[in-house]
Amino acid sequence: MDSFQFLLEGFATAATPVNLLLALLGVVIGTAVGVLPGIGPAMTVALLLPVTYGLEPTSAMIMLAGIFYGGMYGGSTTSILLNTPGESASVVTALEGNLMAKSGRAAQALATAAVGSFVAGTMLHLAHPWPDHRSHRHRRSQWSGPADFRHPSARRRHRRRCRRSRHLRRR
Repeated sequence: MDSFQFLLEGFATAATPVNLLLALLGVVIGTAVGVLPGIGPAMTVALLLPVTYGLEPTSAMIMLAGIFYGGMYGGSTTSILLNTPGESASVVTALEGNLMAKSGRAAQALATAAVGSFVAGTMLHLAHPWPDHRSHRHRRSQWSGPADFRHPSARRRHRRRCRRSRHLRRR
């Protein structure tokens, strides 16, 4: 129950008006710098790191996350309009998006990239499943390495490996 309470506390901290404004500002600045061809999101964060020096650590991390996601979207903009991907993640966007832009559907390509970037940034936490409370019980019973000899077959395997390695060292 403590982890759920900490999660709610984190959401409450992130949802303060100051932090939301910093996230929005980070996305806008990150998009403006990420539009430059050849500058990916990592370079955008590196370039704009001094902007966050005067902020609280939590606010600075929120702004850096906004800069990163803005840089990702800015890279897709150059990929679609100029066929110049700023990073390897924008190559597919350059292939398909630039064809749409050449056929007169650049607005649709940019909107699709914006919606895709929003959904991917929002739903990223679904890739990691919630912890299973039963895993603590199973973790204790699993063999975790050569120092743990709870199970007889683990001891036998360890002895076999040691004999094999001694035998190879003698030659």
